[in-house]
Amino acid sequence: MLGLAMTRRSVLVLLAFVAFISLGLPEGLLGVSWPSIRNTFALPLDGLGLLVSATTIGYLGSSFLAGRLLRAMSIGALLALSTAASAVALLGFAFAPIWPAMLVAALLAGSGGGAVDAGLNAYGATHFSARILNWLHAFFGVGTTIGPLVVTAVLESGRVWRWSYGLMGGLMLALALLFYLTRRRWNQVSEIDAPATPATVVVAAASGDTLRRPAVWLGMLTFFFYTGTELIAAQWSYSLFTLGRGVPEARAGLAVSLYWGSLTAGRVLFGAIAEHVPLVRALRLCLLGSIAGALAVWLAPSPVFGFAGLMLIGVCFAPVFATLIRLTPARVGAAHADNAIGFQIASAALGGASLTALVGVVADALGLEAIGVAFVVCTVVLFGHFEVLVRANPSSADDAPAVSREP
Repeated sequence: MLGLAMTRRSVLVLLAFVAFISLGLPEGLLGVSWPSIRNTFALPLDGLGLLVSATTIGYLGSSFLAGRLLRAMSIGALLALSTAASAVALLGFAFAPIWPAMLVAALLAGSGGGAVDAGLNAYGATHFSARILNWLHAFFGVGTTIGPLVVTAVLESGRVWRWSYGLMGGLMLALALLFYLTRRRWNQVSEIDAPATPATVVVAAASGDTLRRPAVWLGMLTFFFYTGTELIAAQWSYSLFTLGRGVPEARAGLAVSLYWGSLTAGRVLFGAIAEHVPLVRALRLCLLGSIAGALAVWLAPSPVFGFAGLMLIGVCFAPVFATLIRLTPARVGAAHADNAIGFQIASAALGGASLTALVGVVADALGLEAIGVAFVVCTVVLFGHFEVLVRANPSSADDAPAVSREP
């Protein structure tokens, strides 16, 4: 019986990894494809913010409703439906004849991504170890690393950007079918590995009660600033390097892939040591390192120096999201954890859209070099807010190695 439970749990973890690859694929496509999309539809530079905002609206709605969705269906069914929605959205990008159709596809992509993102993070915060949770987010990085490489290869081959979205849309359809065929495994694993005992049964709090807790709002703001900063680096660095500094498209596309690759490699590495290091102290050092990377991008005397700074930001950002998710139940209480994580995912999407759009407006007004300044300002603000979060919750700021039940 134990061997069967472990086999089912291993399958569950593998499926979760695949789900996060599917989340990362659309995100990795946009930064490199944006200049081409902009030319196709004759858009201003800050039009990227509108596209990201449409995605965010979908993310906000589905992530805030994640708790209700999971009560209505299993995680397996949610994965199948959300991945199918993402596939349709990617194909919509590939065939959109006009700009409004792109915005509709972005809204659908956000709705699909937000539901699976919030649902899996809420599940993982209480069912996965710190090691597996960081590796789960590493597979998001696998998707975002593949995305820029696909777009760059398509453009270098002389084809239009739409081909990259069509290829990824077909892959997502195959993933949706996989999740549909395996949807019942999630319930089977839960029945074996999460027995209802007095020590583990928690009555979930109402959403309104969760929102009345100051610790929840502090967490939401932290995710707002973190994700906004991460996406500014991802979505605007290509434009900074190519349009602002004259770097060839292939080299700049490789730099964006290396950024996402650094996030991925860093999460794999941190996952291996996550249960042996003080988590809060590790996050503090990583956020300080991200400031150094942002300074390197801004002040880069050569493209290589700027690429190295971008990679340093990626490595230092690697453990932040997953580790903050892992610390959420201890910070807000188990009864509020699912709600709080859903709200944090929604805040992350809002930060990604609003801060990315703001940088576009600033760059349009002041010039592309303002993007480098924005990197520095955002990393400094993020570090400052993290310190506020930690100091406001000293009893739950787990500064000891995380020890939890392995999956």
